[in-house]
Amino acid sequence: MTQQTRPSARDLHPAGKEGHQPDLVIDASGLDEVSVVPWPLMLRRRLVTRVESSHRYPWLVLWTALFGLFTVGFTVTLLAVSIPTIADDLGASQSTLAWVITGPLLAYAVVGPTLGKAGDLVGYKRVYLVGLLGAGIFAGCVALSWNAASLILFRVLGAGIGAATGPASMAMLNRVFEPQERVKALGYWSFVSAGAPVLGVVVGAPVVEAFGWRWVFAAQVPLCIIGFFVALALLPETERQEGVRFDIPGAVLLAVSITSLLFGLNRGSAWGWSNAAVIVTLALCPIAMVAFIAYERRAADPLLPLTYFKERNFAAPIAVQFFTNFAYMGGFILTPLLLTDGLGFGETKVGLLSIFRPLAFALTGPAAGYLCARFGIRAMGVAGSLFVSASMVALSAVGLGTTYAFIMFALALSGVGLGASSPAMAATIANVVDEADFGVAGATQQLAAQVGVVAGIQIMQTVQVSRTAADGLIGSYGDAYLVGAFVAVIGAVCALFIRRGFRPT
Repeated sequence: MTQQTRPSARDLHPAGKEGHQPDLVIDASGLDEVSVVPWPLMLRRRLVTRVESSHRYPWLVLWTALFGLFTVGFTVTLLAVSIPTIADDLGASQSTLAWVITGPLLAYAVVGPTLGKAGDLVGYKRVYLVGLLGAGIFAGCVALSWNAASLILFRVLGAGIGAATGPASMAMLNRVFEPQERVKALGYWSFVSAGAPVLGVVVGAPVVEAFGWRWVFAAQVPLCIIGFFVALALLPETERQEGVRFDIPGAVLLAVSITSLLFGLNRGSAWGWSNAAVIVTLALCPIAMVAFIAYERRAADPLLPLTYFKERNFAAPIAVQFFTNFAYMGGFILTPLLLTDGLGFGETKVGLLSIFRPLAFALTGPAAGYLCARFGIRAMGVAGSLFVSASMVALSAVGLGTTYAFIMFALALSGVGLGASSPAMAATIANVVDEADFGVAGATQQLAAQVGVVAGIQIMQTVQVSRTAADGLIGSYGDAYLVGAFVAVIGAVCALFIRRGFRPT
């Protein structure tokens, strides 16, 4: 049989032809294999081809990915301000329902590296879509929860699978943006990643009060579905890695280490640090971590190549992310309590004041590209950490006579600090790892940030409670803020180890 030329879609389905017949694609070897391509798929291919040829395609990928990231992330902490209402609705104790907040945070931290590696192996788009669709399904389940156990279970599962959108979206952005443009894109990514949970806390009370907590999650379902189909059409396909096996033992050991650490930190403040279960779980963390490192050194396809930690521009930014998030989120959780219990402010006033932190982040994060070009990556890491530290010092001085303007200024310093440092640290890491490891590298820095978040919340709250008898209610908050300030300074010291060099144009 003579070889035939593959006909074009226009030849097979000419414009103006009535009906919607399927397009026929003939193999180059002849008519031995014939496949039918439905017209919706052909239309999608044409749309994708046209969109990908646009010079603004990377920004379309950015906004598409961030829509899904926000849709998943804003409910992580939204219920924090509504636990009493939910407890009355479900007939459960508030201490039990605290796991509605803690559980998703743990899930985000534990499964992040595994999902990041999965994106490296099977493709970031596939993992992102699974995460977005899974988050929507479990959001619907949350809206139908019948008791505390079902609510906590669905929240943890939804957060766990939704965590896939974080490293996958970051990896896609690192691929479609050139190195000199990554800081700018990651500025928006950092704002949405860190700002969505913060916004959930700020707007959670009025939204739940107006519509009820179940309707919040019911509304999340169509948002996830819309995001799924838009992402299916616009996000870039990434290839699978052939001949690489998933590191199951490494994933299990890392999950055990991180889970035991976060569980011990969380329960230490509730059960007491001398509790046997707390001691055992905290002791299990380093044991499992040593086992993880030993296994990864000899694994053929490690979950995370440990050689990256020998590179200063990988290890130092990871440390900066941990220490700055420790202070940032520790202070974020304490501040509404200080304003409510210490100063007697109402929920509306607390919400209006708290918005200045994410607002400052929103203004600083997208400007990170320009700031890095002007001052350099290392300077941004140092300055960002010091801004967060200054915010903690300012908040430690808040008392009964403090003006609203001073409180807003103190909160805004945190937003400026994290907005300046996070995109710079993320871009630094992306510029030193192989493209094949973008997913797990992004998940690793998310893991460091999330562990810092949980550690900061638990330790700073523990300090506040323990100092109440000695320094009074308001003074105890000041002590906790000063702990956060000290930790943020450690982040600034870590940033000094970042090598000079790369500056975005």
